[in-house]
Order: sequence, then structure tokens, then C-alpha cells
Amino acid sequence: MAEQRTPKQDRRAAAKVAAARAAQVKKRNQALAGAGAGLAVVAVLVAVFFITGSGGDGEDVGSPALTTTVSPTPTAPAEPTAQPEVPPSQPAADFPPVPAGADPALKTKPEVKAGSGTLAKLKVTPIIKGKGAAAKAGQTITVNYVGVTYGAGEEFDSSWTRSQPFSFPLGQGQVIPGWDQGLVGVTVGSRVQLDLPADLAYGENPQGGAPAGPLRFVVDVLAVQ
Repeated sequence: MAEQRTPKQDRRAAAKVAAARAAQVKKRNQALAGAGAGLAVVAVLVAVFFITGSGGDGEDVGSPALTTTVSPTPTAPAEPTAQPEVPPSQPAADFPPVPAGADPALKTKPEVKAGSGTLAKLKVTPIIKGKGAAAKAGQTITVNYVGVTYGAGEEFDSSWTRSQPFSFPLGQGQVIPGWDQGLVGVTVGSRVQLDLPADLAYGENPQGGAPAGPLRFVVDVLAVQ
């Protein structure tokens, strides 16, 4: 025959069961908390490894630093201001820069004709005598000029057609020998004719389209420095 329990005994039994269940829940929560803490520690260690492990001093030496290059947006270049063309026979208003007190003839392009006979050596013929300083080797000389072939009188070059004087260091080998030799001692404001044999010009077989044979130049000396 089953033992009859009193209500008091039932309450005590129920309390024991509840206490046992509470202890199990507490134990399980503590275990989960411990596992979570362990995972957090592992996560921190992994992060530290990735941050510091690639370089001993905190610098990532395995790859270059990333940089951003920003290219400016290209813009269309400004349209150049149209300049009126100056025909060869009509130089610009400020051309040529004739020195003060010089012969007004220097403002006009000279007419250069062909020579005659055989030209064996440099010949310097004064056309206008200037009153300025004499050009010396080593100085920078500024000139206007017209160049023609000696035998045919065909023009091949002229500063007048460009409305731009030509400057160069005299006697330094920067121009043909006939100029380096023939313009030394010529005074500012002068106009001279230089007749050059081929060996003092571009030679008999020049390169780059230069004229061959003897040449004739008419040169105006505008300044020396």
C-alpha cells in the first residue's frame, strides 16, 4: 500500500526539485559565460596578431601604402589670339629696331643683286657707315640681313620676312665663318655687304637644304652688347 504524504511533505519535495533545477541552470549559465569570455579573448588575440604581426614596429612592411592619385580634369586650351599676318614687304610697326641717330635707310629692306666674277676670298663692302660702337668678338650682336646666292642673286633667307632681327655671339662659331670674320669691327648703325666664298659659307655640298657655293649678304648692325 503506497505511503501517503502530507501536504507539507509535498511542498518540501517540490522545493528540492526546484532548487536542483535552479542549480543546474546556474551551472549551465556559468559554463556559457566562461566559453563566451574565452571566445572574446581569442578574438582579441587574433586582432592583435593581424595588426602587429606583419611588422615588428606596427608598420605594414609587406605591401606599399595605398595612395589616391587624383588627375585634374583636362580642360581645352585657350584659343590663341589671332594675329594679323605681316607680308614680307610690310614689316611690323616696331620693326626694325633701328638705333637712335642711324640712317633712316636702315628702316627699309635692301635690294640685293647677284655678284659677278670668281669669289676667292671674303669681301666686306660698306654701304652705310654707322656712328655707334664697333662690334667685337665675344659680344652679342643684333642684325638684320638678306642673303642671296652670289651667282644668281636668288634670295634664300632674310630676317625681314620674319620681322625679327637676329642675335648671336660674334666670333664664337655660332654662325658661318664669313659672318664671324666679316662683322668684327663693323659699327652699330652700319649696313655692309658680305661676299663669302663657299668655304666661309655652307660649303659646296651643304646639308639640311642650305645653299651651296659662294653667297652674298647685306647686313645691318643694330646693336652690340
